[in-house]
Amino acid sequence: MEFVLYIVLILIGTKLAGHISVKLGQPSVLGELIVGIVLGPAVLGWISNGDFIHFFAEIGVLLLMFMAGLETDLEQLRKNWKPAMAVAIGGIVLPVIGGYAAGQLFGMSPIHSLFIGVLFSATSVSISVQVLKEMNQLHSREATTILGAAVVDDVLVVVLLAVLTSFFGTGASGDVSIPLLIGKKIIFFAVVGALGWLVVPKVLSWSSKLRVSEPVLSIALVFCFAFAYFGEKMGIAGIIGAFAAGIAVSQTEHKHHVEKRVEPIAYSIFVPVFFVSIGLNVSFDGVGSQMGFLIVLTIMAVCTKWFGGAIGARITGFNMRSALSIGSGMVSRGEVALIIAATGLQAGLLMQQHFTTIIITIILTTLIAPPMLKILFKDDRIAVERG
Repeated sequence: MEFVLYIVLILIGTKLAGHISVKLGQPSVLGELIVGIVLGPAVLGWISNGDFIHFFAEIGVLLLMFMAGLETDLEQLRKNWKPAMAVAIGGIVLPVIGGYAAGQLFGMSPIHSLFIGVLFSATSVSISVQVLKEMNQLHSREATTILGAAVVDDVLVVVLLAVLTSFFGTGASGDVSIPLLIGKKIIFFAVVGALGWLVVPKVLSWSSKLRVSEPVLSIALVFCFAFAYFGEKMGIAGIIGAFAAGIAVSQTEHKHHVEKRVEPIAYSIFVPVFFVSIGLNVSFDGVGSQMGFLIVLTIMAVCTKWFGGAIGARITGFNMRSALSIGSGMVSRGEVALIIAATGLQAGLLMQQHFTTIIITIILTTLIAPPMLKILFKDDRIAVERG
């Protein structure tokens, strides 16, 4: 029954810390992330990162991205595909160059340095989504561009990672099929698009006639988790599948019904566990000897993603304030980079002695992103561009 105590600590800790964070002028998610560090192995050691935390956190991030999809303006997303593409590419090129340079500076091999670059070209907008939602900016053109860029980023980074692990990872055979990798991504978006357009509306309407409790919500969640599972099987992050499911449901007459009911489920238990789970990955063992590496890596990770995304936004028509805001929304690496780091360690692309420093850098980008968004998306400072 230890997991019950974990739930108690997480719910009390995240709600109190979130409240304090808001009182201090910061987004609540910042306090919730810090609670994970305090309650976890890094400080108090009251909560360990086991299967229970992993499963609840996985559901939490999927629900968070599902709700982001529900609130996304699809027409706005269509209009902003060019900026989204440019932001994603800029947010990959600069981190790859910066990560490679940082690795070389600290004596890594070219392959290990290149993996650092690919690792920090990843992005996770789940934290940004929460901050933008709190600030009522999720419908802005900037937020839509961030979400679109995250989808493109995920596809490109997965392909880069697959190439690296296939050619240079432990047991690599060098027979990676790039057309197959890209083909699977195309199949995913084609299938999800067809299901979202033709199947989801009809099934939700049919489910509304069932004489059981909350049939529409249940079926909507089925699509959320099914799309996420299909995404993982096709080499796409599950959060992209959940996001796509949210967009599909948002195009039906049941959008508000689902949105109103899924939010309490998500924020009452699953999303808080997700935020805490990120902090649980922090450990300060052996960091003192790599402090210079940690500082350089963190500055590189934040600046390359921020400016890379901003450059992409700027050259596609956004003003400077909006471009910097979009770039800040791509800074958080979150759970996506944590997964890539673990994959790299297993494939021999990341050395064990650097693993802890890499994890802390990922956490720091996740902690730095909310205040950046808070500053740059302030209503009185950003000229929000509507499509």
